[in-house]
Amino acid sequence: MKKSSIALILMAIASLSLVGVALYFQQVERMLPCPLCVIQRYAFILIAIGSLIALKDSPLARKLGCCLGLYASITGAGVALHQLYVIAHPDIKCGIDPVQVAVNNLPFADWLPTVFYAEGMCGTPYDPILGLSIPQWSLSWMVMFTLVLLVVLFKGRRPS
Repeated sequence: MKKSSIALILMAIASLSLVGVALYFQQVERMLPCPLCVIQRYAFILIAIGSLIALKDSPLARKLGCCLGLYASITGAGVALHQLYVIAHPDIKCGIDPVQVAVNNLPFADWLPTVFYAEGMCGTPYDPILGLSIPQWSLSWMVMFTLVLLVVLFKGRRPS
């Protein structure tokens, strides 16, 4: 098995595991997800889907899967950065606002409300985990996934 295939499989497993960790925090630790958290869950799931698509032998599937994953990881990183900004500036609110209404009106919020329904406030400060806040961890993973997807996408390409 090629290194890039192993990286894609590990990335899909890690992305889905991170959603599982988020569900643990939500269900067991009672940390309600805010709209920005839910958007990051969508991003992690799209990264996993993109990684699995990129596993196909087809060069087109690899490009499409990597591009989907890149779109999701870059978007997720931007959302995590915005969440960090909101936490750093408590006067900014994003609880019951148009973002929450939009996120909660997506079909997945009705189909899988445990995973995709936003109930929390974005500025709620939770205790750090191993020194980093949850959005910092999310941002770190998004940056790492972006770098891996870029390597996989451009690996083996020869300059013309």
